Amino acid sequence: MTEARASWKRNQEFEGVAGSGHTILLDGDKKAGNSPMELVLIALCGCTGYDVVSILGKKRESFTSVEVRAEAERAANPPTVYTEIKLIYRVGGKVSHKAVEDAVRLSEEKYCSVAAMLNKTAKISYRIEYVEG
Repeated sequence: MTEARASWKRNQEFEGVAGSGHTILLDGDKKAGNSPMELVLIALCGCTGYDVVSILGKKRESFTSVEVRAEAERAANPPTVYTEIKLIYRVGGKVSHKAVEDAVRLSEEKYCSVAAMLNKTAKISYRIEYVEG
């Protein structure tokens, strides 16, 4: 079982900690830390990025960098869930475009737990950009 907690510090600031013991500052006002909804997007980028790196590594692709960026729209009324998310993958190095496309597709359709949860409310799309050299 995974566990987490958030403890109020001041104003809209909370200190979050999970079973790993690492702490993170959350701030609903976005002054001292990321908001909870920003952290959801960061989690999505990290989750799918991890998958892509893992799959490309297993395929012995010579990537030198992987960056995942998210652009998202939220519902107008509460709860203001994400309704559309566009992921932009930037992959550097001499990689097979097919291998990268397969890795992204596998992450989105099979492996990324965060994407699987967000798919319940948001349409997730993606594009891939290649950085040669």
